[in-house]
Amino acid sequence: MMRRRSALFLLTSLALHGAETPDPTGAGMDPARLARIPARMKEFVEAGKAAGIVTLVARHGRLASLDAVGFQELETKTPMRTDTMVRIASLTKPITCAGIMVLVDQGRLSVLDPVEKFVPEFKGQKVAACSPAGGCTSAAASRPINVLDLMTHTSGLPGAAPAGRGAAPVSLAEEVAAGGKLSLLFEPGTAWNYSNIGYATLGRIIEVASKKPYDQFLAEELFAPLGMKDTMFFPGDDRKARIAAVYTDDNGTLKRATQVESNTGPRIPAPQGGLFSTAADLFRFNQMILNKGRLDGNRVLSAAAAEMMGTSMTGEMKAGFAPGAGHGLGYEVIREARGTYRYNSLGTLVKGGAYRTYEFIDPAKDLVGIILLQRTNGGGDVADEINTFVAMAAAAIGK
Repeated sequence: MMRRRSALFLLTSLALHGAETPDPTGAGMDPARLARIPARMKEFVEAGKAAGIVTLVARHGRLASLDAVGFQELETKTPMRTDTMVRIASLTKPITCAGIMVLVDQGRLSVLDPVEKFVPEFKGQKVAACSPAGGCTSAAASRPINVLDLMTHTSGLPGAAPAGRGAAPVSLAEEVAAGGKLSLLFEPGTAWNYSNIGYATLGRIIEVASKKPYDQFLAEELFAPLGMKDTMFFPGDDRKARIAAVYTDDNGTLKRATQVESNTGPRIPAPQGGLFSTAADLFRFNQMILNKGRLDGNRVLSAAAAEMMGTSMTGEMKAGFAPGAGHGLGYEVIREARGTYRYNSLGTLVKGGAYRTYEFIDPAKDLVGIILLQRTNGGGDVADEINTFVAMAAAAIGK
């Protein structure tokens, strides 16, 4: 019985779609230290902090470890697998930015193009100013929002369009048009505010500039050339059995987050956080960024585009959700020493998602890490599981 229980909790070195067998020594990693990662993740599962966890570490372009612990679905005791598909939430955002940069490479847009060039509803936006004594006024913005503002969350747009404003949108175009009617929180480019409606707008810009549906464009320009076979917005029935359930912590007990899993509305791909993916696919995307736009001999982005995505564009303004971070294109970028508390090097690219999905690229260490949970609450980008994994991955470097 104990042997069967261990197999359910700790599954290592399983076949991985689109990735090689782990080779820790070839990756310059310490196998014994890498083995501590799934053992520690198993402790989080046994403590009821997560149903299941997938972790991946790669260095020098080689897979060093890939592990799955716990359960994909608690109710049926279906084991978490290394090829389990998860809702990656905001890990979608760097992929959306990569789509924008493909279009920049093709000469179809500039990051300084005003958003209104592609989405006319954004013309004439105003900045709201509210007095401490009460009452708000609005005035025309000093300049239009541009594409770069959207990618760096410096547009001034609020986090999301208010709910309940007329009929529900049935397309990305309708959803984004509503964002153009919102008042800005500040002058474009002057402050940082995380904006999902801003990223939805990037998806619409991709549609207009490419003359293709947003999800089709990503599939053709990114997922196919990168071999990301399990990355998509709407998995078919052939993949449903591999999708992990989502849970929420209800006073110390994990309960099924059915409101997250149910999707009865129109099939609108969400550029801000709607993708499903696997650890293997996310590794391929992030390794491409680390390789300055190339993977397996194929150039997907120009080196200039990949470098720009990993450059902090937010100066000294407060940006991101972790200490010491600025914001690049889709990723946060560690720019200060206090951001190295998880053994990240300066210049490390990091990105977290709402369901405790997390990825990092550390160019100085030539290191990529992925951790995938499916839990809605508690800790965000600095959750215990994430802090622990990132530090243990760096600590496992052998030479």
